[in-house]
Amino acid sequence: MNHTELHKKALQTTGPLLEEKGYIAFVDIFMKLGYLDVVDYEKWRRGQIPYLEKVIKVNLKKIQFVLKSVRQNCERGNLKASGTVYKSWGKGPKKSLRFSKTGAQHIEELYSTHYLRPKKPNEKSA
Repeated sequence: MNHTELHKKALQTTGPLLEEKGYIAFVDIFMKLGYLDVVDYEKWRRGQIPYLEKVIKVNLKKIQFVLKSVRQNCERGNLKASGTVYKSWGKGPKKSLRFSKTGAQHIEELYSTHYLRPKKPNEKSA
């Protein structure tokens, strides 16, 4: 799949995710694209996989392209970026999860950012 096709396919996942969940998260995009299996995602959430990139089924260039394309589209659409902390599931102490092999802060922040619709001026917080 070339970049144009991948860009189009990735962006086609964002609208339905926003409607379904109320936010856009990269883990959901990778699952919708078929690049991340739910089983592997759940193993990562339980701390059984050291970093998420290890089980995403495309190379780093495609992963980075999806991250960049979706982020830029969300910014153009005036969606609100919201940093999200991913902690391990299960018994015992909750540990912060890593997305990338390097664990570089800017990469981790990019992966963990969710995009939300901005609140309307007359909309109250829940």
